[in-house]
Amino acid sequence: MLTGRHYQNAYVTRDVDKAVARFRALADIRKLIEIEVPVRLWTPQGEGDGVQKLAFVWVGDLQFELIQPGEGDVLALFRDALPPGDGVAFHHICQRVDDWDDFTARAAAHPFPVVLKGGTPGMLEFVYLDARDWLGHYVEYVWMAPERWAAMGGR
Repeated sequence: MLTGRHYQNAYVTRDVDKAVARFRALADIRKLIEIEVPVRLWTPQGEGDGVQKLAFVWVGDLQFELIQPGEGDVLALFRDALPPGDGVAFHHICQRVDDWDDFTARAAAHPFPVVLKGGTPGMLEFVYLDARDWLGHYVEYVWMAPERWAAMGGR
């Protein structure tokens, strides 16, 4: 299942600060948001908490998400994909959908397992599908309230 509007390529790293420095040196950054945030996530193994250090780097209308996973079993999806050094490794793309209820109803019939989900109802909700056997990577789908989209740098 591939639907929505592609707006993000996401990478995992052991050093998000170093990754941001490389973007500052090599990319024409329109907007940069850096945060360290605790997250409550669902995985097929159960729910749990973790902490991620994140950077959202906008180059034009494409967002590069840089993810430095911290502690928490629910972050294994990201930790397991870390490169050996302190560079970045591609992890997933993200598609933005307009109608979350419609998307989740249609996604129930797709062949790709849900491997992660979370968010804040009414503000931002996301789900990761494991499309590695088709595309070689995960696909994240996200719905955001318009004010959240704008705050995240979307146009």
